[in-house]
Amino acid sequence: MQKSSSASSLGPGGLDLSQAFFKSVHNSAPPSPTKRHIKVSVVGAGNVGMAIAQTILTQDLVDELALVDANPDKLRGEMLDLQHAAAFLPRTKIHASVDYSVTVGSDLCIVTAGARQIAGESRLNLLQRNLALFKDIIPSLVKYSPDSILMIVSNPVDVLTYVAWKLSGFPSNRVIGSGTNLDSSRFRFLIADHLDVNAQDVQAFIVGEHGDSSVALWSSISVGGVPILSFLEKQQIAYEKETLENIHKEVVGSAYEVISLKGYTSWAIGYSAANLARSILRDQRKIHPVSVLAKGFYGITGGDVFLSLPAQLGRGGVLGVTNIHLTEVEAQRLRDSAKTILEVQTQLGI
Repeated sequence: MQKSSSASSLGPGGLDLSQAFFKSVHNSAPPSPTKRHIKVSVVGAGNVGMAIAQTILTQDLVDELALVDANPDKLRGEMLDLQHAAAFLPRTKIHASVDYSVTVGSDLCIVTAGARQIAGESRLNLLQRNLALFKDIIPSLVKYSPDSILMIVSNPVDVLTYVAWKLSGFPSNRVIGSGTNLDSSRFRFLIADHLDVNAQDVQAFIVGEHGDSSVALWSSISVGGVPILSFLEKQQIAYEKETLENIHKEVVGSAYEVISLKGYTSWAIGYSAANLARSILRDQRKIHPVSVLAKGFYGITGGDVFLSLPAQLGRGGVLGVTNIHLTEVEAQRLRDSAKTILEVQTQLGI
């Protein structure tokens, strides 16, 4: 498929009519070279990739959006569908191609592409197939956007973020995984639902693996600035730890429930990834639980491993990891989560 994009060339032979349609004002100067032009590329035009693209567009985060996928017909259809909504969206150039050259000069590259698990297939075999895909995707992105930040959304996200880091040769602050940012949103929603408050007033993190070994940081949860567990203890309000564990289990099972009902997840991860993109592209320096190089934090040793920790995000990618207080139980669970991921990584041979 040839590269396609938004264009103003409507005249005969592709004549650029903008030169004839508009007349320059007197004593005008060319645009300032310091004006920031923001470009994001999304690799994978499936349900997740398109939910991310659509959310980024509606939130007016970019000047230019590039889509890449192996299926040229679906890719062109998705591009045209978005372009046809131009009258309802902020002005954004939208490109699509099977050729990675369309991603040139990207500030942020978001990877959602990945192999689907076949019935009866082992997790390791699925990982090996995704590794083969990433060996094509990541070097291509690096070739055309050597100064970009890589955001990995494909699952298993922690291991594939490590793979992307190794294949890219980028410094670790410029490779992040979407990690437990969405898990933490689900966590905040459930707590808010229990307390009948707005989820935006709940501060709560899920850390570790984006998966079954994730860790809920109950000790640091606050609502409206009030630490919940210490408040309950001071007020001598009884609560059962089993209730807390059930909330965490509900978080872990949330994605499975959505998949069983509609076949896939898309909107929540779309908003989650766009939320991360906003913090990076707008240099908002917000704290997000994302998959980062965790070696050396909270006693995590044994090798390079990516898992989710509360990290500050900005134009430089990961600006730092929050020194949040963990109980000894939470810290041990986090280390156990790291071991779970490392055991899988060692079998990949990279």
